[in-house]
Amino acid sequence: MTVPWLKQEVGGSFTLALHIQPGAKRTEIAGQHGETLKIRLAAPPVDGKANDCLIEFIAKVLKVPRVQVELVSGATSRRKRVRVRGAAAREAIDRLTS
Repeated sequence: MTVPWLKQEVGGSFTLALHIQPGAKRTEIAGQHGETLKIRLAAPPVDGKANDCLIEFIAKVLKVPRVQVELVSGATSRRKRVRVRGAAAREAIDRLTS
């Protein structure tokens, strides 16, 4: 299964294209939003709290250490790209869509 929001990279890593909704009631995956994966975050978009919450949430869902999840772009935007190392893309798709 291929999804538009996951791009496989060389070296065993992949990038996720995300649409973020900060300040939600709870942190959760909200499904596909165009060509991105929508994630609602309970953290407010202040002082990088939403970005920290996002990194922690992705690491938890994919069961990888936090240091293997990196914000590549979109630090101040709702559209973000996150690189994940050390996880299988197929398994990531399954965990992010279930």
